[in-house]
Amino acid sequence: MHKKEGIIYCRVKPLVAFLVVFCCGNPLFSQHQNTINATLREDTHVIQIQQDFLYVNDSNDPLPSLYFNDWTHAYSSKKTPLAKRLAEDFKKSLHLAKPNERGFTDLLTVVDAQFRQLKWEREPERDLVRFDLNEALAPGDSVNLLITYTVQLPPDKYTPYGYNSKGGYYLRDWYLTPAVYDNGWKLYSNKNLEDLYTDITNTSINFIYPDSLFMGTNYNDQSFSSFPNQQFASLKGKNRKSCDIILNTDRPFQKHLTSHLFVVTDIQTPGYDAVYQGVSMDRVTRFIHENLGDFPYEQLLVSEIDFNKNPLYGLNQLPSFIRPYEEQFQFEMKFLKTALNSFLRETLFLDPRKDKWVNDALINFLMIRYVETYYPDQKLLGKLSNIWLIKGFKLAQMDFNEQYPFLYMLTARKNLDQALSTPNDSLIKFNQKIANTYKAGLGLAYLEEYLGEEAVNKAITEFYTTYALKPVNADDFEKILKKHAPVSIDWFFDSYVNSDDRIDFKIKSIEKTEDSLQVTIKNKTGNMVPISLFGIKNDSVVSKFWFSGIKESQTFQIPSEGAERLVLNYDQKIPEFNQRDNWKTLGGFLSGNKKLKLQFFRDAEDPYYNQVFYMPIANFNIYDGITPGLRFTNKTLLARPFVFDFAPQYAMNEQSMVGYGRFQYTKFHGKTGFYETNYAIRGSSFHFQTNSRYSTVVPSVSFGWRPSNLISNIRSNLLFRYVNVFRTIDPALGELDTEPDYSVFNTRFSFINNGIINYFYWFADGQHSSDFTKLSLNMEYRRLLDNNRQINLRFFAGAFLRNNTDSDYFSFALDRPTDYLFDYNYLGRSEDSGLFSQQIIIAEGGFKSQLENPFANEWIITTNGSFSLWRWIELYGDLGFLKNKGLSPRFVYDSGIRLNLVTDYFELYFPLYSNKGWEIGNPGYDQSIRFVVTISPKTLIGLFTRKWF
Repeated sequence: MHKKEGIIYCRVKPLVAFLVVFCCGNPLFSQHQNTINATLREDTHVIQIQQDFLYVNDSNDPLPSLYFNDWTHAYSSKKTPLAKRLAEDFKKSLHLAKPNERGFTDLLTVVDAQFRQLKWEREPERDLVRFDLNEALAPGDSVNLLITYTVQLPPDKYTPYGYNSKGGYYLRDWYLTPAVYDNGWKLYSNKNLEDLYTDITNTSINFIYPDSLFMGTNYNDQSFSSFPNQQFASLKGKNRKSCDIILNTDRPFQKHLTSHLFVVTDIQTPGYDAVYQGVSMDRVTRFIHENLGDFPYEQLLVSEIDFNKNPLYGLNQLPSFIRPYEEQFQFEMKFLKTALNSFLRETLFLDPRKDKWVNDALINFLMIRYVETYYPDQKLLGKLSNIWLIKGFKLAQMDFNEQYPFLYMLTARKNLDQALSTPNDSLIKFNQKIANTYKAGLGLAYLEEYLGEEAVNKAITEFYTTYALKPVNADDFEKILKKHAPVSIDWFFDSYVNSDDRIDFKIKSIEKTEDSLQVTIKNKTGNMVPISLFGIKNDSVVSKFWFSGIKESQTFQIPSEGAERLVLNYDQKIPEFNQRDNWKTLGGFLSGNKKLKLQFFRDAEDPYYNQVFYMPIANFNIYDGITPGLRFTNKTLLARPFVFDFAPQYAMNEQSMVGYGRFQYTKFHGKTGFYETNYAIRGSSFHFQTNSRYSTVVPSVSFGWRPSNLISNIRSNLLFRYVNVFRTIDPALGELDTEPDYSVFNTRFSFINNGIINYFYWFADGQHSSDFTKLSLNMEYRRLLDNNRQINLRFFAGAFLRNNTDSDYFSFALDRPTDYLFDYNYLGRSEDSGLFSQQIIIAEGGFKSQLENPFANEWIITTNGSFSLWRWIELYGDLGFLKNKGLSPRFVYDSGIRLNLVTDYFELYFPLYSNKGWEIGNPGYDQSIRFVVTISPKTLIGLFTRKWF
């Protein structure tokens, strides 16, 4: 009975509103008015909605159509911007979703105040709806829309929104909201970036939901009532963006009245007493109030689910029982970050896709300040910093706030940093979530050091109090910062915000006079930003100076003040690209040399030492057996241009030394187009048969290209290398069928689009040696089809331009190349029987069956294909022709079942039929089964890190 009354209520109220509008003429509203009656059906996860929307045209243009955001519809197909974005992040869950696992909006009726039907159209493959009005809406006029529709919520396995497996719900951007019109429509699609741009409304929501759930909301909850199996909530939001509703099954939201805020939260930290949590909340909310001002709404929602979407990346994501921080600090940082995000998202009406950096700057700057105020001695590793095995590490000595420049540098050193003003949907994931947000906060800390605390404090306070609950953009923030700056800060916006130019200075020279110093500072990148110079004595700061306007090199005279060394950017407030050349001592040549620091395991970069790290490693092949050893490298946690890496190892089976080594230098030329050059020389020495060793020396140079869209997975590479191979063989095994030593000049151009839905890779390869010259072309294509089946296609063609060899060692191979360049990670490269001979690396012919005479010394053409039957079970087939000297071309084929468990990493092949006939019935069939396996930790880790970079 109550359910029926709820539905009748939902239908009648909008009609009454329409009659009022119809009778009273043009309403006296200057703000959009929005009334929603919604019922959540727990059994179907459907919300039935009737929405009465009064749209006010506050622009100077007549509007023939109105656009509304419909972000739930982003889950409706495989081709929406959301599905494509998730695929770019190597997530295929939405692509694989069944129809009953999708979210969508089903629009039923749309009428205006005169009850006339309105035409509407959904933007193709987008989550936007256009309503065509019967007459253009003049500036200052308004129109009522009565919209009836249902929203099918998605499960939360794609994004945090929708329903979860426990029966709870997280509703954000769940109903139709007006797009922003500002000299044109700002039409943004849902890309899982938390950046809905919607107009401001006065909204009333009457919401019916199951009685088993606990509600948390950012709106003012006017009243609650219960009736059989359901609850009714009346929610209101004045001058608000969209309404967030969180429905928990087992964790009620608590309401805390602090000194300055009424907080609704479900954030908890086990082990931290509830009373102390209240004290910490009061401290955090007081800090926010002192730095920003009053929160203009009735309550602030600070939820666990919001924190999980945007956590404190790093050590805070470890399991709670091994987190290194005190419970109070952990709770306060968690609460502070989530509260600041909610506070600014609710009150600053910025374009979140275009001007995201402003919010990021305020949030992270205030987090930096909070730690400086209440936890100035907090270390990055927390309690771990005191453990004797760890405390010698540079990472253990770093303060908590040093994580901000450190994590920003992770992408800067990879040449993947992007300007702060880059649109939110053009940022790579690591920049969008971490690096750019940290750089933005560091920017304000940088300004605070340069201008003084008072100037930045006044600017932030004025900006918030002036523009809270008003349309605002980054230019407004810039004007207020410049207003309070006593000197010009054009450099901050030109070079720091709107550019990806790096900051990098060095002390070129120092000349001492009687009581002063002449310091020459070099600007290595030409980015003309201010740089700080500190005088240090006994690890204490005795002087500090700021210098600006350095274009290339400039000399300054400063008082010595007893300094023992001079250090640029000593407090690391400036996110500088390289700090290894930032200091010089004043005690003579020898005292200025950096000491060698030999250290166990990799560490953060310490600019005062030449660091060499050592760590245990172990490899395996069946000839060497397990090869334990020590790896020595200068590679820190941040990438650096010049890297050396040596690993002497001991082969347990051969009882001899083996290992590898390399020198590599990387030169970046820009962000896009021709962006890098790599120079390298590598060497290795292992065994390829019992008591038979190979050694390689390979100098190389390569050039890399990438598109202007850094999110793209497209890359191109041109490689030149000279492979020198030296072999010795056990006399008991007989003579080699080729000369033991040889050299091959190899050039290869490759292109890859490493998409998880569409994958395309090709390379053209040329090899030249004293005995042969050969060319080859390799092409691979993978496609995840709309019916969730995967097709894999591969083509290979190779030909000798000349071939003076007498063996098949350098020939093209159908199924198992001889790997004379020693590129492949064979566990038993010389085996022709037994388990290790069944390892296959898909190269050259790419066949899986072991056919007779599998080599070609003139030319070869093959195609390989597979098609999924069910999940990771596929049917494969290979076809090809190969030609040997003096023989006619031969046609070859095979087929079978492929278990594609992890593509390119772990696969099994079961041959069925080939030139040999039905293989499955042959004796010793188990020896025909082939496998692909990757045991390289670096390669496997790449599976998890690829979505970030």
